[in-house]
Amino acid sequence: MQNLPSQEIVEKIKEKSNDWQNLKNEIKKGVVGQDHIIDRTFIGLLCNGHILLEGVPGLAKTTLVKTISDAIGLKFQRMQFTPDLLPADLIGTLIYNPKTQEFQTKKGPIFANLILADEINRAPAKVQSALLEAMQEHQVTIGDKNYKLDKPFLVLATQNPIEQEGTYRLPEAQVDRFMFKLLVTYPSYIQEKEIINKVFHPVSINKVMTEEEISEAQELVKQIYIDEKIIDYILNIVFATRQPQDYKLEDIEGFIEYGASPRATLTLDYAARAYAFLKKRHFVIPDDIKAVAPDVLRHRILLTYQAEAEKITTDQIIQKMLQTIPSP
Repeated sequence: MQNLPSQEIVEKIKEKSNDWQNLKNEIKKGVVGQDHIIDRTFIGLLCNGHILLEGVPGLAKTTLVKTISDAIGLKFQRMQFTPDLLPADLIGTLIYNPKTQEFQTKKGPIFANLILADEINRAPAKVQSALLEAMQEHQVTIGDKNYKLDKPFLVLATQNPIEQEGTYRLPEAQVDRFMFKLLVTYPSYIQEKEIINKVFHPVSINKVMTEEEISEAQELVKQIYIDEKIIDYILNIVFATRQPQDYKLEDIEGFIEYGASPRATLTLDYAARAYAFLKKRHFVIPDDIKAVAPDVLRHRILLTYQAEAEKITTDQIIQKMLQTIPSP
């Protein structure tokens, strides 16, 4: 069983979490609203987890990721995924040099810290599998050699929920690799008015955090204490997606085709620790689990045709579970 962190670690957690608040303040100079997306991106950085963003075009997803990379001084690459994209366009390829009569490696845009994979569901399966290796193994294979990717490495992939023509559905195995699935919504009236002002009066973003500070924060997140009762609560939530009848959730049993995998259990644990860290706490509380559960489980619960016919969403099912399952 995990021991409570020492007083020295507790103080360090409070100190370092302040750095992330300063980082958020710097990002907010260039981004209007999107607090939820920024916070979850921070958790992705702290946990080395990737994020799937779903929203219509024009919601400043690229601006957000670029601003975050500027504030940390990370290398940023945006890739537009299209049906004619090849794996070599993503990871790189071998080019023959007639002078040396040897093949030379030309690395692709995947060799960056923050990757924005725009409209990922427009790329064919071969490209998606190449990205999958990079996401899971933090390495790519070019020819017969493996190349490690830089740290930190975070993929933020977007997909358009409306336009489905010319798209390839993401396989469940790949979707499960994403730590979060986030829904990017329209800004409010006031926020959109502020966006107009920012466009015509741009502000330069300063670097306020280093890669070393990210690594240090990642180690601190692992020290966050999580009680045995909280772990049981996580397990009950995940098992309820598989056997809802065992948790007095018979009314949603017919809506779930497949429940969440063990990866969801691990992700809930890790994400809750990072969430507690950002809240300047050295321990996890039930509200941390409730805060991250929808984003962790949204893409890991497969619905039946009955649910789709009755227009039942995964978010509604998750909220029903969180309301029914008693928290410690």
